Amino acid sequence: MKNKKITRSLIIIFSVVALAATALVQFASPPNFSREKKIAYADFYKAVEEKAVLTATIKTNGIEFTKVGSDDIFWTENPDSPSLKEHLLLNGVTVKVEKSAEELISIVLDSLFYIIFFGTIILVFRKFISPNTFKVVHKTGVSFQEVIGMEQLKTYMQKVIEIMKNPKPYAQKGIRMPKGIILEGAPGNGKTLFARALAGEAKVNFIPAKATDFESMFMAIGPLKVKLLFRKARRKAPCIVFIDEFDGIGTKRNYSGSAIETENTRIVTALLNELDGFEQNSGILVIAATNSIKALDEALIRPGRFDAHVTVPYPDLEARKKLCSLYLRGKSYDQSVTEEQLAKRFDGASCAKIESALNEAVIKAAQQGRDSFSINDVEF
Repeated sequence: MKNKKITRSLIIIFSVVALAATALVQFASPPNFSREKKIAYADFYKAVEEKAVLTATIKTNGIEFTKVGSDDIFWTENPDSPSLKEHLLLNGVTVKVEKSAEELISIVLDSLFYIIFFGTIILVFRKFISPNTFKVVHKTGVSFQEVIGMEQLKTYMQKVIEIMKNPKPYAQKGIRMPKGIILEGAPGNGKTLFARALAGEAKVNFIPAKATDFESMFMAIGPLKVKLLFRKARRKAPCIVFIDEFDGIGTKRNYSGSAIETENTRIVTALLNELDGFEQNSGILVIAATNSIKALDEALIRPGRFDAHVTVPYPDLEARKKLCSLYLRGKSYDQSVTEEQLAKRFDGASCAKIESALNEAVIKAAQQGRDSFSINDVEF
């Protein structure tokens, strides 16, 4: 909304300035000098040297002047001499120079250019580094009960939650909360859901981000966004910062000199600086999700920054049974479909794949005019 208001204001300013410039062109006319009071330039020049000229107004196509001891206004031609004003001043003449319509239009157009130029820069920077780039979620509405499987990970993270919420007793024992945790696993295995559930269980603020949030057509915007993210996290502590698709911004630094590699290096360096800037038990936990930890920069994943590397596995048999029960809700299926059979069929499938396969089975049955699907409709 703010960007729209700024854009609307710029359009209004542009329209007003354009109308003013048009009016100047249409209505600006040369001075209307009286022929009865015209004096030859030679006589004017002589009068100046004789100190007989009191005031002079230099206009585009003439010089309007008054004489000592006279109330009349006279005029003469303007020779466009660069030394004319100096000559008049040296002879005690009060000089005034009126700008021409062309000069006024030039000033207006120059002003318009700077308004548009700087206005565009402000809009671009507000769009790419707006304080609202990273939203703070106060209540995720997700708990560990909605995360099927990952029991060992849940147990480990419960202890991390305790340290986050009560850091002092653990600090007295020499225990600090991990600065960062990397969740590695195949796409669709619930890494994002787990991070949201963790924030819900801990009842702390949750700031989600993804690799594409740091991408920009302008250099150095990515590192600025990194600083913006962690500055907000410090203000909202205790909180969990979740960075999805982490391998998109945390890849190994390559000093090839290309613009893309240079920007990636700057983002990684900014991440290192922010992680090193954390104080122990600061109440900020960074969770990064990646499909391949091998692609990440070694400096990022060393102990002291991302202390824990946790693999999010494919769901086991029991987890697959629970997932099938969950995804079968609201679907019509015949007696050939059982959770046991589906769980065995989906061996090695991710959570997202199971949901998608069951949805495709329902669609296939509907296309064939059947109200419910069978086990043969389920393809994996």
